Amino acid sequence: MKTRHYTLLLAASLATLAVAPVHAQSGKVWRCGNEYTNNATVAQQRGCKVMEGGNVTVVQSSRPYVASNNNSSSSSSGAKSPAGSPRVETSDQRARDNDARAVLESELRKAESKQTELLKEYNNGQPEKQGSEAKNYQKYLDRVGEMKAQIDRNESDIAGIRRELGRMAPPTQN
Repeated sequence: MKTRHYTLLLAASLATLAVAPVHAQSGKVWRCGNEYTNNATVAQQRGCKVMEGGNVTVVQSSRPYVASNNNSSSSSSGAKSPAGSPRVETSDQRARDNDARAVLESELRKAESKQTELLKEYNNGQPEKQGSEAKNYQKYLDRVGEMKAQIDRNESDIAGIRRELGRMAPPTQN
């Protein structure tokens, strides 16, 4: 008799445990834009919609940074620095811009002088043969092909530097 009583008690306990997780998941969840709630009064106040079909898992995270455009004149000024970054004085920025321009102009002069040397050595596709190239014509052709590739790369570099200089503001006096 006691065994039967324990069996019934055990069966009732297991049935209660089996139903408990289902009962916990059966509560309604409302979606309020990008937020979720299981509080009915909050959902009614906000006009939230009931979520149906499946469980909802919400992972908390930090809020993303959103820049505010309180000042209309600042929004038209182009790229903005992140909040909290140090402010650079106008004269300092002009000096930096002038330094950058000077570096680019120097690189352009170097690339142009290198181009002159390469074109002189290339000799319109007929450079002078060197040492063993007189006997090995393929070696000569390989060198001529490499010279042409160097000239093309250098031309591309010059064009890139000129584009970058064109994007920069004209030089200013300090």
